[in-house]
Amino acid sequence: MAFLAADAYDSFMGRFSRHLAGPFADRAGVAAGQRALDVGCGPGALTAVLVERLGVEQVEAVDPAPAFVEAIGQRLPGVTVRLGTAEALPQEDDSVDVTMSQLVVHFMADPVAGLTQMARVTRPGGTVAACVWNLERGGDGPVSAFHTAVAEIDPEWAGGQEHRLGGTRGELGSLFRAAGMDRLTEDRLTVEVPMESFAAYWEPFRMGVGPAGDYVTGLSDPARADLEARVRSLLPDGPFTMSVSAWCVVAQV
Repeated sequence: MAFLAADAYDSFMGRFSRHLAGPFADRAGVAAGQRALDVGCGPGALTAVLVERLGVEQVEAVDPAPAFVEAIGQRLPGVTVRLGTAEALPQEDDSVDVTMSQLVVHFMADPVAGLTQMARVTRPGGTVAACVWNLERGGDGPVSAFHTAVAEIDPEWAGGQEHRLGGTRGELGSLFRAAGMDRLTEDRLTVEVPMESFAAYWEPFRMGVGPAGDYVTGLSDPARADLEARVRSLLPDGPFTMSVSAWCVVAQV
């Protein structure tokens, strides 16, 4: 069951987050000799990059989903992975050099509390980094075209997604500052993600992963077909490359 959940996430969002993880680690200055923590690790896109760069003994991970914790344990043997939330991290104070959270802050129950915890477990002089897809309407996140199409038929739902904290310009930095971190840089990370076809882009939306997947699977067949046609009109049909961006903040503690 763990692999079913992990594989579904990989098909939907992992295809984007895998391309983001390396540049995100670069931006955070991940380097040999450090000990790193991945907060909200999911099935391990960023965790795998940290293991590759630092070694399995130097990487820890936390996620609130038992299925993802189990998947990490099987995919990356030797990684210390624990069940837990960002708002109550199980790690001790000042125990890691770099604490990272990829595509998670906007899903935290209390983003400021989560970022405060990330700073707590990071050694003085260490790094806390987070990134969130660009969720602005008409933006360039992986689900921007989907949100644009949904806004035509269900503006209330689309508006709620756009207002997830951290997903618009300047919000992520404001959350860091509210958590007591003001020595920071904030910019945009853009990566290129190849798509074989529109169908390859659309099909994972039918798997029920995340808010977008829940929305699609909750539609009637005619409404789903209408939404698919609207999204299709916004994207190429044949092979294409998506240029997708995330807001990224890197802070020193």
